[in-house]
Amino acid sequence: MNSSEPNWPVKTREMQSHHFDSTFWNDYKFRDDDIIISTYAKSGTTWTQQIVSQLLFDGEEGLPTAEMSPWLDLRVPPKEVKLPEIEAQTHRRFLKTHLPVDAIVFSPKAKYIYIARDGRDVAWSWFNHHINANENYYAAVNDSPGRVGPPFEKPPADNPVDYFRVWLEKDGHPYWPFWENIRTWWEIRDLPNVHMVHFANMKADMPGEIRKIAEFLEIPINEEKWPAILKHCSFDYMKENGASATPLGGGFWDGGAKTFINKGTNGRWHNMLSDEDVAKYEAKALEELGEECANWLATGKGL
Repeated sequence: MNSSEPNWPVKTREMQSHHFDSTFWNDYKFRDDDIIISTYAKSGTTWTQQIVSQLLFDGEEGLPTAEMSPWLDLRVPPKEVKLPEIEAQTHRRFLKTHLPVDAIVFSPKAKYIYIARDGRDVAWSWFNHHINANENYYAAVNDSPGRVGPPFEKPPADNPVDYFRVWLEKDGHPYWPFWENIRTWWEIRDLPNVHMVHFANMKADMPGEIRKIAEFLEIPINEEKWPAILKHCSFDYMKENGASATPLGGGFWDGGAKTFINKGTNGRWHNMLSDEDVAKYEAKALEELGEECANWLATGKGL
């Protein structure tokens, strides 16, 4: 970064669907120390929320992380309910979003953590998420007032390979577009209040990545609590104690929170996707993102 004022992102559009209502951002009142956790989804969002909660609260056990860290642009509950609840929070706020940069209001003083994951792993995780969604899920996103556009559909396939093929062919269908989300956040990676994280790096060195996040957020780590922080951010702990970290305690999925926090592994698509499938995905990534970003998305390296 040079010494001149950065070119801060500006909101240029709204995204409204069965899940989204980006207009919530228009009425959101920022605080200077706000933390915004952003992903396309199924990329480590809940994990990062857990990490931030543990850093903010010194490794405290049993924090209601999902309640403390709402998804701002999810259109339920409605704006008139959600925004006052967030405004009433007295702790340092840490919200999540699944929107591309150009559909949110961007604050130069807030801190933004963006987490990415290889799209093939994302699609595998989406399949588990979607195939286990229960009627409460569909009722919330389809039947609550204010839905824009067509209803959210049942899974387009009954196996992850065919699900991936539809997801790739229709760019994130039936959720939301994938490539624009990655691209818009990658484009602002050098801003001083943006920190880019990759799921693969979190898996490879969680302690190191947590320390980087703490430094970025300017949160001093209480070293006496460090073992508790690591324990509470581990996959096994989160799966066993997932109700507090999962939206509505996992009530939208058959199997509850343990279904929402499924495997946390990468590479399940290996030996399942054909060489043609892999080539199509990699060509699309290169076309949509360019070589540098596509390599980072696939490997977590090069940033």
